[in-house]
Amino acid sequence: MQRTEAGQPIIKFNHCQKPIYSFSVPRCCPLCQRDMGARKLGEAPVSIANPFTNGHREKCSFLLRPTQGTFLREYDGRSDLHVGITNTNGAVYNYTVRGVQRDEAGWEQSVSIPLLQPGMFGLMDQWDKYLEDFSCAGAWLPHRYEEDQHNCYSYALTFINYVLAVEGQEPLDKDQFTEMFVVPRTRKASKYITLHRAIEERGFYVPDRPDPETSPPPGSGSAEHRAPQQTGQDVRGDPL
Repeated sequence: MQRTEAGQPIIKFNHCQKPIYSFSVPRCCPLCQRDMGARKLGEAPVSIANPFTNGHREKCSFLLRPTQGTFLREYDGRSDLHVGITNTNGAVYNYTVRGVQRDEAGWEQSVSIPLLQPGMFGLMDQWDKYLEDFSCAGAWLPHRYEEDQHNCYSYALTFINYVLAVEGQEPLDKDQFTEMFVVPRTRKASKYITLHRAIEERGFYVPDRPDPETSPPPGSGSAEHRAPQQTGQDVRGDPL
């Protein structure tokens, strides 16, 4: 399977009293063409955090990626998304029309949501067994797959609730999980994609006010197989 690219890092700097985004800091300002010169510490360029990660390096996490292509290249905000759960070795368990897959590659550009809080070593020790036993259940046989009702999202969320039950905690419904843990990260991903593509097209990007880091991005599809609406509150912490 083709490896996906992480994308070039995005740098933000200020000149001509405007924020400017680029993949590197140029010697001359792209707006006024003057030498950038030395800058004060408070004016130093800052790196914009990349919301995408190699999912095979993430332990015990919920992953999202486009069903086809990558976020930075093909994703249009309405395309189908695929989700999975990683074990402690970075294999991505995901449910498809072929049943539960255990992917060793193909999730190199993903949005990752950690599912364990720091220090939960006992649960991490049991994670792989829980995930494998759960995935072998009859509910996830290939012929049970239904695109709208019994799909990859159903599989991932049911596993999360299975672990919550083992831990004696209340389950999360789809809307709760999506709003609390998926939406904040897809919002950041949407903004990053917009910036990355604009810079690729022009070499740099100067936003109209308000700044894209603080303005809401355009919305997209539903939470089942498509990107969630880019709304909701940012929640700090992990579900388990």
